[in-house]
Amino acid sequence: MSQLNEIALILKVTVGNDVEAFSRLVEIHQSALRRFFLNLTGGDRALSDDLAQDTFIKAYTQLNQFKIQAKFSTWLFRIGYNTFYDFKRSLKNEVSIDKEDFSLQDKATHSTDSLDLYKALKTLSENEKICVSLFYMQDLRIKDIQKITKLPEGSIKSHLSRGRTKLADFLKQNGYEDYR
Repeated sequence: MSQLNEIALILKVTVGNDVEAFSRLVEIHQSALRRFFLNLTGGDRALSDDLAQDTFIKAYTQLNQFKIQAKFSTWLFRIGYNTFYDFKRSLKNEVSIDKEDFSLQDKATHSTDSLDLYKALKTLSENEKICVSLFYMQDLRIKDIQKITKLPEGSIKSHLSRGRTKLADFLKQNGYEDYR
């Protein structure tokens, strides 16, 4: 969808309280946002869906703050990024789950290939994981990643380089060849 069509939908929501227009925006962006969260949560579909839903609720309530000169997807991913970190902070206040039980649950709910990808992503730092997910899996430009993460361009490039190296090493060690 073109940015002009998205702006038209946003205006319908903000000016006319058109819920259907917002539903259309959700349809357009929900797959990419859920995929982003899947990568950050190690493949936890239920958690990814919850985080995506929270993100869309926040976007709906804050839509009047959207500045039209920005891309809606960049603005939405910024909200998603903040939602993810709010969730991570809330975990620090809860009792930790036994890691062995959690990994057994992961294995029961995901295919082998997905597990390999999520295991590989777990080798990355949070910033590396976010930058790799946004750049390689969401096809966002470095400038858009800057707007979402508020990280300097050089830091993003460093996170991408280190992340790419770590992923290649992990995949090579686990039977995948030619990933460097």
